[in-house]
Amino acid sequence: MSTEIPPTPAQAKAESTSLGDLLGQVTQDMSTLMRQEVELAKVELKQSGTRAGKGAGLLGGAAVAGYFVLLFLSVALWYALGTTAIGFGWSAVIVAVLWAIVAAILASRGRKELKKIKGMPQTSETLQEIPQTMKPSEETR
Repeated sequence: MSTEIPPTPAQAKAESTSLGDLLGQVTQDMSTLMRQEVELAKVELKQSGTRAGKGAGLLGGAAVAGYFVLLFLSVALWYALGTTAIGFGWSAVIVAVLWAIVAAILASRGRKELKKIKGMPQTSETLQEIPQTMKPSEETR
């Protein structure tokens, strides 16, 4: 007495599908995956770009306002130091040295912040997973 188990619908379909059809399906799936990755990259770049643009515009406006505040405070400091015992020439040098120190600190912090930019982290992560999904697992061998 033979106790053969009838094939499941998935097994029957797999047995009747040709290698060419299977390769075609894999190619189509890879194409779909790549299109989805490109679309994800576009969305992430657009989102990052919009935020960067808004932030840059606001920082630009703040920089102009801050520049005028610092300009007038610097002139006031220069004048206050100049009317005392050191004179206007040396008071201008002191104010310039103070601003050189501030500029060096701001440049250093700005560089650190620019190094923290991550770009497209989710796209990078999913793209790194693609080669792993293409490798056959040990279970199927």
